[in-house]
Amino acid sequence: MSVYSMFFSPTGGTEKVMDILSEELSVEKSIDLSILDDNYGNYRFESDDVCLIGVPSYGGRVPGIVLERIKGMTVDGAAAVLVVVYGNRAYDDTLLELKEELKACGFQVKAAVAAVAEHSIMHRFGKGRPDRQDEGELRKYGKDLKKLIDDKENTGDLHVPGNSPYREYNGVPFKPKANKSCTQCGVCAKKCPVGAIPKNNPASVDAEKCISCMRCVTICPHNSRKVNKFMLFLASQKMKKNCSSRKENQLFIS
Repeated sequence: MSVYSMFFSPTGGTEKVMDILSEELSVEKSIDLSILDDNYGNYRFESDDVCLIGVPSYGGRVPGIVLERIKGMTVDGAAAVLVVVYGNRAYDDTLLELKEELKACGFQVKAAVAAVAEHSIMHRFGKGRPDRQDEGELRKYGKDLKKLIDDKENTGDLHVPGNSPYREYNGVPFKPKANKSCTQCGVCAKKCPVGAIPKNNPASVDAEKCISCMRCVTICPHNSRKVNKFMLFLASQKMKKNCSSRKENQLFIS
């Protein structure tokens, strides 16, 4: 049996959650789903393998690029533990969508975790999370998951929150652009998960390809990529009511 951690984490929040859980589950190998040029079709998971699969919730849905990359893999009944990370608003239908899509790929879904991390666009929401309290909760979840995985008799169906049809999501209007301090070093173009930043002109962006993951904003060594501050303020005010109170992490076991 091999234990894998598979995640999509453009700004690092999901990866932080996965790192905590991975320590408790003795993960042997990590698979970064944000690498544009990786050949995901080379990955194969057998029936005795376990995959911890983590994604951020984008507008209450699974990022489409994640599903596209996982669907290219070969899965022969491997066990899956779902991890959905959200920015202190709500994860809506993300867990249900991820569960159903992974089952269709051939995974046996055993458990799920919903965890809070700092919002990738509006950092005031969930700021500093996962914090020390979150870490304690997640480590406990990890120990419970380890027991579940070791229990070969557990074959029950996992129930998670969500609705079908899923919540409609057409992206957000925040497309980061470079300002005058951009040196065209190309770091953002190299690391963009969807190839939305041309390598021959890294100061620009293909708005059609951009999924507003905010990786380019996070990794720019010169702090040159920004989103529209006025639009950000308006969105922040709109979300303030639903995002200000502390949301809790959750564990779902079949």
